[in-house]
Amino acid sequence: MIIGTAGHIDHGKTTLVRALTGVETDRLKEEKARGISIELGYAYVPLPNGDVMGIIDVPGHERFVHTMAAGAVGIDHALLVVAADDGVMPQTLEHLEILQLLGVKKGTVALTKVDRVLPERIADVRAEIEAILSVTALADSPIFETAASQPEDPGVAHLRAHLEVQAQMMHARPQDGLFRLAVDRVFTLPGQGTVVTGTVFNGKVAVGDVLHHSSSGKEVRVRSIHAQNQAAEAGVAGQRCALNLAGIAKEDIIRGDWIADARVLQATDRIDIRMHLLAEAPRMQQWTTVHVHIGTQRCTAHIALLQDEPIEPGTEAVVQLVLDEPVFAIPGDRLILRNAQATRTIAGGMVLDPYAPARKRRSAERFAYLQALEQLIATGSPEALITHSSYGVSLSQLRRLSGHALDALQLPGVQRIGQTDEDAILIDAARWKQLQQQVIDTITHFHEKYPDEPGINAARLRRMAWPGLIHAQHDKLWRALIDQLLAEKHLSSSGAWLHLPGHSVQLTANEQTLAEQLLPKLQEGRFDPPWVRDLANDTGTSEELVRQLLRKLARQGQLFQVVKDLFYTAANMDELARIIKTLADATPNGEVMAREFRDATGLGRKRAIQIIECFDRLGYTRRVRDAHILRPDAQWHSHKA
Repeated sequence: MIIGTAGHIDHGKTTLVRALTGVETDRLKEEKARGISIELGYAYVPLPNGDVMGIIDVPGHERFVHTMAAGAVGIDHALLVVAADDGVMPQTLEHLEILQLLGVKKGTVALTKVDRVLPERIADVRAEIEAILSVTALADSPIFETAASQPEDPGVAHLRAHLEVQAQMMHARPQDGLFRLAVDRVFTLPGQGTVVTGTVFNGKVAVGDVLHHSSSGKEVRVRSIHAQNQAAEAGVAGQRCALNLAGIAKEDIIRGDWIADARVLQATDRIDIRMHLLAEAPRMQQWTTVHVHIGTQRCTAHIALLQDEPIEPGTEAVVQLVLDEPVFAIPGDRLILRNAQATRTIAGGMVLDPYAPARKRRSAERFAYLQALEQLIATGSPEALITHSSYGVSLSQLRRLSGHALDALQLPGVQRIGQTDEDAILIDAARWKQLQQQVIDTITHFHEKYPDEPGINAARLRRMAWPGLIHAQHDKLWRALIDQLLAEKHLSSSGAWLHLPGHSVQLTANEQTLAEQLLPKLQEGRFDPPWVRDLANDTGTSEELVRQLLRKLARQGQLFQVVKDLFYTAANMDELARIIKTLADATPNGEVMAREFRDATGLGRKRAIQIIECFDRLGYTRRVRDAHILRPDAQWHSHKA
């Protein structure tokens, strides 16, 4: 169990911790000189059952509230310290508010310095404490009267015994999540190298594990572990751990960083949160500047309201934080908001969506998605989230949102799309059928409007069926959808054209006879087929008749018109499409240059450009300055003779 102290400056927190544990937590020269805590201090007590109880001593001065907030993160039990001579003071109340906002629900009160006051004063302060706690989750917390400066003080002994019982009764946190440690201290040890300390938020870590540093992305290896101040082979959620890391220098790490499983790390600068505005805080206006304390990190941000009216004190609302620097968070993480001057705590909240959008953040669909995230936080089940994700959610994203590996995830009514690089798309099965029907309906309407057209290319179809949905994260979903429709015979293809099965442009008997003469000649020409005038001369037919027939064959999908009066067979275009893909796959960005395509085909520059521009029109490639980029959402379906 991790216990965190809280209370006003000079109320005896450090003295009490020393009396409870025998450990001097003030380690800095300035702390010893001034007699106040500036940095976090740590002490540990072995328990009868073999576990270890950790105590975090936090500063009480208002200038160091940010340090207190960092220390309060991840604690299981609050030890609220109130001096009998002073009673409840401003930092007492602010620390209590922070504990509440961070979701700490168990606590104990230490009434210190009782040897300095009369019994009547002790009774008054006890009543004051009970009154302020009565409206919090810490109501009815036991109060122990202590005189920690006195040797063998019975109040301290009773408090120690109580805390030990609480620690042994506490249920261990689940250890099945992906590992995350919030760094609150970093230093080096002779012969050891870089050491970080912090509270383990999720999961388990063992000696030899390879993790990642959040800010730099560097891979680090765990050389050794101290869990709750004891050498250990592993550390788990809820423990304070010191990790000796290989692969990174002390200078690369600061308080606020994370050491974590790479699968749960993704930087963000927009977070949607459920915020509770304190009753004593001013109304929250649009674009209010705040200081954000999340994990052990502190940064500034602006509040983007998701409602038209300002947020009233003492109420809750969903808002978006637009951060001035990237942070790392998952749904359910707690945070503290202080005012623009960082002099006062004004609100707290819980992360809902750590990857919030900049646009359409007020839509009904968006709020339904946020409600699904709240269900994920409350139940651990991603089912509602998948249901409300209109275009599915990737398994990798779901890992980041849930904080779990999800390797054996099986959900009824969920369609799993693809399984490459240990990733897949999870989408509600009913929604998957709906998306497929949208495509079928779009093609049906196209055929009705353009009956003489052979079909529609995949890129254009996507823009028509899924308007505005052209983001790269949806490429895999689109390709899988088209592939399934083709496999199940709901769609057919001819080269770049997609169409309904049975759709075709019909030839007359005379046209069929002439086509049987023309098609072999075009096929034999391979990459340099004869022009319309040459075909007309060879068959003794007028140029216009040949031209009209070839255009009709193009609408059937048997031919492709590269330029006026120059047609390629589907089989030869298949071969050219394969050349383009080979060239594109050999470059990092899928780029094809005209000169490379020219050399690969043995054609002249002019013809090579004509052909590749035809692929641009077909939607197989797109021109970007001098290059032609293979479209990730376009598939070339080879001609079936």
